[in-house]
Amino acid sequence: MNVLVTGGAGFIGSHTVDLLLERGHRVRILDNLASPVHPHGRKPAYVPDDAEFIIGDIRSRNDIVSALRGIDCVFHLAAYQDYLTDFSTFAFVNDGGTALLYEIIVNQHLPVQKVVLASSQAVYGEGKYVCEEHGVQYPPPRSLDQLERGDWEVKCSVCGEVMTPQPLDESRTNPHNQYAVSKYCQELYALTLGRKHGIPTVAMRYSITQGPRQSFYNAYSGILRSFTVRLLADLPPVIYEDGHQLRDYAWVGDVVRANLLVMENEAADYRAFNVGGDRPVTVLEYAEVLRGVTGRDIQPEVPGQFRFGDSRHTVSDSTSLRNLGWESDTTLEQIVRAYVEWAQAQPEIPHQHYAAASQIMKQTEVVRTVR
Repeated sequence: MNVLVTGGAGFIGSHTVDLLLERGHRVRILDNLASPVHPHGRKPAYVPDDAEFIIGDIRSRNDIVSALRGIDCVFHLAAYQDYLTDFSTFAFVNDGGTALLYEIIVNQHLPVQKVVLASSQAVYGEGKYVCEEHGVQYPPPRSLDQLERGDWEVKCSVCGEVMTPQPLDESRTNPHNQYAVSKYCQELYALTLGRKHGIPTVAMRYSITQGPRQSFYNAYSGILRSFTVRLLADLPPVIYEDGHQLRDYAWVGDVVRANLLVMENEAADYRAFNVGGDRPVTVLEYAEVLRGVTGRDIQPEVPGQFRFGDSRHTVSDSTSLRNLGWESDTTLEQIVRAYVEWAQAQPEIPHQHYAAASQIMKQTEVVRTVR
């Protein structure tokens, strides 16, 4: 099969390329090598020579037309990810690029057999909670006033008591920041247009995906990158809120196996799937695992800072994907060890970039401090 991977020089994209080639597919990559993921604008050494490489942008009609020539299946993984407040960029890249992809497939009558779209756990927003007295709720984002008081937990809208977070299935979304809105809009474009025009489409809602090749320069790549970079520089990890927020973390190898599973399985068509980790983990627990793996006896800092727009607890339920035969059997300890070993093998770990990115987020009031 001839497969196009947009964003194929990136983190999840490059691992997807590797597995496609391993299974005998012919692969073409479309990537614009943009910063912050690729700060030097060069094709990474890990991109295999066996894959055809096109430097191009998902917003360019000519680039997409060239990339789609002769293609049977598309993994649409190119996206803009950041915490910054350039809201229009999220819409132009993520939503505009997806709409243009389908526009070209439909108007040029291209024989694309399937599109697999990279979505995100972020589409759930604050997610699902239970109040002991008032039952299930899907709360709005925590207010700035609440966060500035250092009052972190999600409260019942009726009685004001702290609610218990629940695993998230695919049935209800509630995006509440610019990235989440853009990813859900991507899903709507892809699944709606795919169904209308007979282009089998699947949306993959990845949990926090981790592993080798996560860019040192992309602030969005999150906890594993930032904690590892600081610990290897003998600096303390910096934890937002109080560190008790829950997340689930997916191994990139498990994620790309899920990608190929839905490509090959017609039962996945026109559906959205969670692609999650093996268990809920607090940020403080995550820091402890990293301290053990790196051998750095450095306590994390908890300075009372928060990212305005973050969810408190987000843990996905991947039952729907498991029902298709997928398993996530990689532990957090295995994920962390593999990434640390990869990071230590790199010629440079730019720990100073963390401070610069942190300063920008503070200046733009993405990161704030309790009163």
